[in-house]
Amino acid sequence: MNTWEVAQAAARAIEEKKGHDIVILNISPVSLIADYFVIASASNRPQMEAIADNVVEKLAELGQTILHREGRQPATWILLDYGAVVVHIFREEARDFYALERLWGDVPTHQLHQLEESINPSPSPDGQ
Repeated sequence: MNTWEVAQAAARAIEEKKGHDIVILNISPVSLIADYFVIASASNRPQMEAIADNVVEKLAELGQTILHREGRQPATWILLDYGAVVVHIFREEARDFYALERLWGDVPTHQLHQLEESINPSPSPDGQ
């Protein structure tokens, strides 16, 4: 499973728990941190936890092991680190404050609705 597929699987797991404003940033051209950031918003803390738990569960089913989880109570941001894919789950106000999409504004961005179009893509965005 390549990193693009892991990022897509994480986005779908977020959507299953009603996360919203889901985007995938391809940061590989400009950073060694990771290949992709998956960013989403949640309405409240219990929803954030449910989303994070679902991502961990769904990716584990696909053989992906989480390296680190950050953001326990009462945080407004949960980070799930899978190495090449980093998942960020925010409360709306924290997402607006940290503005990761603006910080990484020069990288390719994929909205969730674009993911459905990429189920059978020609080449993947990272060439894998």
